[in-house]
Amino acid sequence: MQSYGDMDALLADSTIDAVVIAVPDRFHLSLAAAALKARKHVLVEKPLAGTLVESQQLAKLAKTSGMVLQVGAMKRHDPGVRYAAHAVRERIGQVLSATVWYRVMSAMRPLVEATYFPPMIVDDVVRTTESAFKADRGNYLLVTHGAHVLDGMRYLLGSPKELCARRANIGNDYTWHGLATLTDGGLANFEITANVHSDWSEGAEIYGEKGSVKMRTPFPVTMAASEVEVFDETTGLIDKPTFGDTNPYKLQMDYFARAITEGLPGDPNADDGLAAMQLIDAVNRSLNSGGAWVCP
Repeated sequence: MQSYGDMDALLADSTIDAVVIAVPDRFHLSLAAAALKARKHVLVEKPLAGTLVESQQLAKLAKTSGMVLQVGAMKRHDPGVRYAAHAVRERIGQVLSATVWYRVMSAMRPLVEATYFPPMIVDDVVRTTESAFKADRGNYLLVTHGAHVLDGMRYLLGSPKELCARRANIGNDYTWHGLATLTDGGLANFEITANVHSDWSEGAEIYGEKGSVKMRTPFPVTMAASEVEVFDETTGLIDKPTFGDTNPYKLQMDYFARAITEGLPGDPNADDGLAAMQLIDAVNRSLNSGGAWVCP
């Protein structure tokens, strides 16, 4: 395997077609921009960038670069999530009511991460800088987890017209609850909680004029597909699909390769990543105005 002493050397290598940027949020813009300018396709870990302004800059650059930029929101490639999204669009009619939630486990998570993730060696400068970036714990948690749940809500239900939100915390545990108006007039509740003193809990329940979709998403490192139940009122049948290849991390890489070779847009692409950051910004604006309705 080829190794490089720095990023410039890697980007100067003409045999490299694409890069994966899996670094802390504050480096996303600088590294992704450098890669795009070097004519490399980019898969950048979510969120698109560390802030809304940086996300706007990166989305603009991606659009003019002619290169594929895909955001690492791997849940879109969970076959259960994709099945649910198709069912919402094609089988249950106009959506009246939806609930989307994402609850990060507290006590169990460090043990799981210690098992799956390699130890990190950082110097004092890196540790200090990273601590400063995460000093506003509430905002950091909203961005890092909201990038998943709000992108997922948009993927399942479309972009909301407006939303309102409130936040509560007990010590280092935070929860956000919000209400969004959908483009067809329905309403969606959303919840982001980090952390719950229980096991992982993530999913969605969506009720339309002709049926419903219920989805439960497992802890990501299991690499299992979401469990989906679709009720079709026109037939009276309940559909509970099973899936073969379920690893969303692998499937997102498979799609990234296809996007490059077949000229497809990333999924999610830079505009999707920007839209997720705009929803996060809207949540913050609502919080700062006492829970008022705001437009993303």
